[in-house]
Amino acid sequence: MDIKDLQIQSYKHDGSLHRIWEKATKLYEDEECIIVANKRTKVIESNGRFWHTREPSVSWFYKNNWFNIIGIIKKEGLHFYCNIASPYLVDEEALKYIDYDLDIKVLDDFSYTVLDRNEYNKHMEKMHYSKELKVILERELIHLKKMIDNKEGPFNKKVVDDWYTIYLSQLVGE
Repeated sequence: MDIKDLQIQSYKHDGSLHRIWEKATKLYEDEECIIVANKRTKVIESNGRFWHTREPSVSWFYKNNWFNIIGIIKKEGLHFYCNIASPYLVDEEALKYIDYDLDIKVLDDFSYTVLDRNEYNKHMEKMHYSKELKVILERELIHLKKMIDNKEGPFNKKVVDDWYTIYLSQLVGE
């Protein structure tokens, strides 16, 4: 398995930098997705302010889906934070994607809330999202909700725990 540290860079539709995660460890990659994990990683906002993640996480970025999924390992249980976002690309600098503001916060009982609809609507107007892009983003939001409802893919505690165990074993090996 090719294990490697990556920086993650999130952009907005107009190309402006949104946020940088300084370090994530790549655990797996195939033709569909890349899985990374991190803990206590430094996050730098576009205005230069920074903070550190409080909880460890395992994240899925997709090549053909317009979202990414972050499994957040909290003391009180597993939560997820999902971003409606472009498929990712990796270059020599970082893993990169465009964040389209719509998010879903999933609690450990798999109840969820769609967040930031107002921000999405504001950016849609300001950055002139095409009609085709709006259709894709809304369709992917529906797809993501179905995955949550059906507990498909990453929406499974054992899947997240197994990947996190692999991540921890890699840290011990360093």
